[in-house]
Parts: sequence; structure tokens; C-alpha cells
Amino acid sequence: MKGLIMQYVVLIYRDESKDGEVDWDQLGKDYDAYAAAVVQAGVMRGGQKLQPSAAATTVAVREGERLVTDGPFAEAREQLGGIFVLECADLDEALEWGARCPGARHGTVEVRPVMPT
Repeated sequence: MKGLIMQYVVLIYRDESKDGEVDWDQLGKDYDAYAAAVVQAGVMRGGQKLQPSAAATTVAVREGERLVTDGPFAEAREQLGGIFVLECADLDEALEWGARCPGARHGTVEVRPVMPT
């Protein structure tokens, strides 16, 4: 797919149990600067911060029956905290933006290509 513009999702994971150690004011400023940079570069296509995983509701259908559970599906060391949708020329460019994301410094950032439609 070389030469085609692709969309990538930057998935931001963090350990919510360490939220007390976070300087939220500084982190907010860091994310504001990052968002401004991706907008200025013309690659931003969307993004949202998510509420904590405790606010999640999990839905599954088994044998035709809907099963609803409060909270995240599985216990994990890191929880999904937000996403950015970026449109980049290639994976290398998307990885550069992923590395610049503040979440890469305090958690893990996963960069995943969006399936072309």
C-alpha cells in the first residue's frame, strides 16, 4: 500500500492504579501541545479521552443471550485511556507520531492501521 494515505489509530494505555503519581496539570498541557501538533501537521482525523475503565460496561452474546457486566472485560496491567485517529503516509510516520504522544512516556502507545474500506 505504499503511496496510499492510511489511517492509523494511536491507542493510549496507562496503569490506572498509578493515577495518584501523575501530574495531571502537566500531562494535560503535554496532551494539548501534542493535539495542536497533529492538527497543525494536518494528520489529525479524530480522538477522544476515555473515562476510567471502571465506567466500562462489557457486552457479550453467548448462545443468543446477551451478557452484560459492569467494568472492563479483563483485569489488565494497563487500561485504554484514549485514542487519536491519524492519517499518515505510512507506518513510519504513524510511529513517529505515536512516539511523540505523551502516553508513550507514562504508559504504552499502540499504533494500529485502520482496515481500508
